[in-house]
Amino acid sequence: MDRLVAFNKGLTTWAKWVDANINPAATKVFFQGISPTHYKLREQNGDTNAKNCYGQTQPVSGSTYPGGPVPAQGVVTSVLGAMSKPVHLLDITLLSQLRRDAHPSAYSGDHPGMDCSHWCLAGLPDTWNQILYAALL
Repeated sequence: MDRLVAFNKGLTTWAKWVDANINPAATKVFFQGISPTHYKLREQNGDTNAKNCYGQTQPVSGSTYPGGPVPAQGVVTSVLGAMSKPVHLLDITLLSQLRRDAHPSAYSGDHPGMDCSHWCLAGLPDTWNQILYAALL
């Protein structure tokens, strides 16, 4: 099954459960947006020497991501937009895309292999928490 079709089915199932079971007067629902990877960095920033986030120590410059949006963002927008109950989207995608340097790759010593899925550099996950905190206030 195509991963975006599977993601849409899973998120739609969750959305139906929220719509059927959550009382917005008593419960606030949050959904954290897509946490991007940087596995195809060459295609995303035009740097012919960079294949992924390995060794990256600087964020992407500017406020737009050269690789465009993560395809799953469209699924999130569509499903959350169709819900009858309010859901607060913690949209972390673009700010995370711009922080290609926040993966453990450059900071993991002699660890073999790439890890563009996890985030370790102080700042980015902290910002996600600040976004949640601001939404809770």
